[in-house]
Amino acid sequence: MSDDPLPPSSPTPAPGRPTVRTAAVIPAAGRGVRLGPGAPKALRALGGTPMLVHAVRAMADSRAVSLVVVVAPPDGAGEVKSLLDAHPLPERTDVLVVPGGESRQESVKLGLDALPEGYDIVLVHDAARPLVPVDTVDAVIEAVRDGALAVVPALPLADTVKQVEPAAAPGEPEPVVATPDRSRLRAVQTPQGFDRATLVRAHETVTDDVTDDASMVEQLGLTVVTVPGHEEAFKVTRPLDLVLAEAVLARRRLNDGF
Repeated sequence: MSDDPLPPSSPTPAPGRPTVRTAAVIPAAGRGVRLGPGAPKALRALGGTPMLVHAVRAMADSRAVSLVVVVAPPDGAGEVKSLLDAHPLPERTDVLVVPGGESRQESVKLGLDALPEGYDIVLVHDAARPLVPVDTVDAVIEAVRDGALAVVPALPLADTVKQVEPAAAPGEPEPVVATPDRSRLRAVQTPQGFDRATLVRAHETVTDDVTDDASMVEQLGLTVVTVPGHEEAFKVTRPLDLVLAEAVLARRRLNDGF
């Protein structure tokens, strides 16, 4: 762990607990084609504010997070920086914008490479999960502080899941080959939290195309643990998700003055 002092805005660690600093990496270089034509998904408006801004604020709402690295489209770092500069963010949290790569995995690696020394915990958060509550963010950080190398927020599945043989052509029926035990399955969300050295090692070692960073740590043979996720940390992927996100945001503003 780093012996560097925390910045003044960071929370004071509990007695006997080593001082650690947390940064968040938000890959936001994808176009989000499933939301239809228009701006990249992370720049779509939610309640009049780009989803990316909501996602950055969600990380910055945690007093433990003192740096957010936003990984922008390769040719759009200037646009993203201007967009973030135009929206108020907590003063205690620094924001750094870097250009991303062709894949999510490459973009996360570029975000990791941009992190200064002295950050021991790294969160990786989807820009398309703009409404994750701060309690979920803090739970992930706390689990890493307590010694976990990799932590994911997760929810039990509400639906029965079928394993199928993929169709030979789109639209053809798919034969069911198994019904996994739903009680042992979880739907995984972000932010995912990591010991920095472990995540760096995973990105240097694993070359397979993966859908999340925790699976890279799994491929190292290390343990990934879960903490309870939250139903409002859903991913905005399709137009109906955007409608739901607008409803959640409207309720928050009504009830909490969000």
